[in-house]
Amino acid sequence: MNKVIYMDNNATTRVAPQVIREMLPVLETWYGNPSSMHGFGGAVGKRLDQARKQVADLLQADPGEIVFTSGGTESDNTAILAALASQPHKRHIVTTRVEHPAVLSLVKDLEERGYTVTWLGVDRKGHLNPDAVRKAVRKDTAIVSVMAANNETGVLFPIDKIAAITREKDVLLHTDAVQIMGKLPFSVQDIPVDFLSLSSHKIHGPKGVGALYVRKGVRFKPFIIGGHQEHGRRAGTENIPGIVGLGKACQLAARHLDEETIRVGKLRDRLEEGLLSSIDHSQLNGDQNNRLPNTTSIAFEFVEGEAILLLMNELGICASSGSACTSGSLEPSHVLRAMGIPFTYAHGSIRFSLSRYTTDQEVDTVIRELPPIIARLRELSPFC
Repeated sequence: MNKVIYMDNNATTRVAPQVIREMLPVLETWYGNPSSMHGFGGAVGKRLDQARKQVADLLQADPGEIVFTSGGTESDNTAILAALASQPHKRHIVTTRVEHPAVLSLVKDLEERGYTVTWLGVDRKGHLNPDAVRKAVRKDTAIVSVMAANNETGVLFPIDKIAAITREKDVLLHTDAVQIMGKLPFSVQDIPVDFLSLSSHKIHGPKGVGALYVRKGVRFKPFIIGGHQEHGRRAGTENIPGIVGLGKACQLAARHLDEETIRVGKLRDRLEEGLLSSIDHSQLNGDQNNRLPNTTSIAFEFVEGEAILLLMNELGICASSGSACTSGSLEPSHVLRAMGIPFTYAHGSIRFSLSRYTTDQEVDTVIRELPPIIARLRELSPFC
């Protein structure tokens, strides 16, 4: 196998060595149940409390506002279903057409079950107009669910302005913040969302664990019912190794925030400029300025994204044609379609997502290897 050049960090990330070292003691030695009455379990409970504080610190939240889950999808589902269950007289939902499938598929299912949904669109650059949210909110709106940053293009949504609107209208606001966490600052003190979802494996933590922020005072009904864990908000024995890893990953994310913004942003820009300048009929998808520092989505006209990925894979280069949760579909990305990207570009779009482990040499390799791949595929394309 070739040396892997990993530029698919919006799909998942390498687990940081410090995270692994933090997890090992609760796998090997401190395996007790944090709900047990004995001291052995109590010691594990203290590690659970420490992780809760580490997650809360990243958000500038109170530890009591953090509920551990199995990941971003469960957090998204819990937030939306809790809002509906706690306000049964309200049956209207506001969301966007470019959400991650964790929200998109759930809301489509709710629509089929009789809930009314207002689907908000975006413009050609991927922007969401906050005035559209204001117009969409009604007296029977139970929740507005809008992602903080798009997972495919990296475009940022105006969550601060949307939060001001939902506060004014007295409507609950959930944001899927899975992609923005660890890449840009996000404080629930500055942006008063009611629910926020985050995922461990997007910030160099382990898979299978995440968290849901629930603002203090917000009415809440649990999604998973059973034991009293998580103060009755999420039943089931906690995934302690995963949670301890998530806590450490959050601590490291706060520490590396400047690096993610500045160094990784410069690497992303150099990659993007190198590819766009050397490959004709290529274009950037989304806003060049208002986006995550690690993400670029580039469209190569007249070729198929899957073919590009296969040839890059032969060289050990890992990227994506869109969300990992929609991979396998031959349909163009729902995000790019909502943005009005032409068919011939949408089908040939590749997302590169970098991390603090990405090197200059790796960027040089992709800039060198991708142009001949595109040229080779265009020779075979019926559109050229």
